[in-house]
Amino acid sequence: MGNYLNPGNMGFAGIKNDIYVDKSGLISLINGTIDTPRRLTCISRPRRFGKSFAAKMLCAYYDKTCDSAALFDDLEIAGDAQYREHLNRYDVIYVDMTEAIGGASITDVVPYIQRNVTRELTETYPGMKTAEGFAATLANAAEAAGNKFIMIIDEWDAPIREAAGRPDLQRKYLEFLRSLFKNSGMTDKIFAAAYMTGILPIKKDGSQSAISDFKEFTMVKPRQFGRYVGFTEDEVRKLCNDHGSNFEKMKQWYDGYAFQSMESVYNPNSVMEAIRNDAFDSYWTQTSAADSLMGYISLDFDGMGRTITELLGGVETKVDTIGFANDLVTFRDRDDVLTLLIHLGYLTYDEETQKAHIPNQEIRQEFARAIRQVKRDDTIRRVRESEQLILDTVRGDEEAVARQLEKIHEEESPLYYNNEQALRSVIKRAYFSYGDEYLMFEELPAGSGYADIVYFPKKDSILPLLVVELKWNNSTEGAIEQILDRRYPEAVREYGGEILLVGISYSKDAPAGNRRHTCRIERYSK
Repeated sequence: MGNYLNPGNMGFAGIKNDIYVDKSGLISLINGTIDTPRRLTCISRPRRFGKSFAAKMLCAYYDKTCDSAALFDDLEIAGDAQYREHLNRYDVIYVDMTEAIGGASITDVVPYIQRNVTRELTETYPGMKTAEGFAATLANAAEAAGNKFIMIIDEWDAPIREAAGRPDLQRKYLEFLRSLFKNSGMTDKIFAAAYMTGILPIKKDGSQSAISDFKEFTMVKPRQFGRYVGFTEDEVRKLCNDHGSNFEKMKQWYDGYAFQSMESVYNPNSVMEAIRNDAFDSYWTQTSAADSLMGYISLDFDGMGRTITELLGGVETKVDTIGFANDLVTFRDRDDVLTLLIHLGYLTYDEETQKAHIPNQEIRQEFARAIRQVKRDDTIRRVRESEQLILDTVRGDEEAVARQLEKIHEEESPLYYNNEQALRSVIKRAYFSYGDEYLMFEELPAGSGYADIVYFPKKDSILPLLVVELKWNNSTEGAIEQILDRRYPEAVREYGGEILLVGISYSKDAPAGNRRHTCRIERYSK
């Protein structure tokens, strides 16, 4: 067992001995690519989304120097027709790029990998010939071994991220990868399959991927790998049942990612930490990705401040993901910043609508923390106005609430005064700083209908619960009456504190500049 050649199965054995969710079905997808034109696979997903777990699982499955049947015989992959055909049948080359950078330096990482892999190959196959080029050496090793290699690169993009200001080093690293995987004369001789995983998609060279032969699966387009990005709802529900954890709170805190093939995907690391610690919290703060959020949302692009407040309020925003350069420094506009936030896991993206939103309470808490550190004047103003609006609502200052909502509504396009959904968007933008004190629920089933928006106080908050009903071309009194007639407070009947009923209305037929907003606030008497 080596560090780079055939690392064994101990890493995966340790994973299975902890709280474990079976993701071995991923292996069948990789098996289906072996010795085909699709043999090169690159998976990108955020930190703490199980990238290294998957890499260790693949090492354990393919590594021919160990017997891993006992680790896999009780897992999903054991039912696959190709399970035995590929189990422990290959030499595996495994490279953790973060470890390689730590062992050498960003300037020497490529020669460091070449030296160490070559050394282990010659120790294992003393009769093999080394060559001037690394790819040729691997070809000779494959011939000496009598089998092609499975190559697994974990954190493939670490050199791209670490050399963010050194395009020369990035280019040198990409040329190294090209020499292995974009060499039609060598690649097919050396590799039965290759699997790379990292945070970012492969960096673009112009408008194309720098290593275009890889099939990429990203947070924007995970395709058939969607169910392996995080935990599915069924998997989380089972974990909660097995460990006595509250599923509804788990869903509120860590669900929210969704793909075409998967409607509900959870942050796996946070779910596991919540179970281990028996506490729901933002475990995202423990990742280095959290430190960079403020820098990205502070970038001075038109509409960036407004977009962030919309996202915090629960509003979806359109994102063009096509032009992103797949690095941490090349930003042309707000779309590039938002695309990066999708890849980092701060936003989830709907490929069909091409819209993004903050996925859950955990990430929303990180946005709320970061936005208060942003020094841009427009952002500071928006935060203060939203905080004042919440205070005015709690105080029952109907005129002040109506004025602020009118101000926010007038900032929208005049064409945006056409339905109740438009007004709901305004409400969410106006109250976007609610996260310090409240949890927001839309269309909450209640009584004989659905409450438009409910702001539910967090456990340690002293503020009242807010039930908000929206109307257009109708009176605020009618909004309050609807709340009472349809028994919306029934949805929160177990809440023991004060409840405020908030009716908001405007006239959609009034001319621009004269659209008066009205507000009615009443304390609910049970």
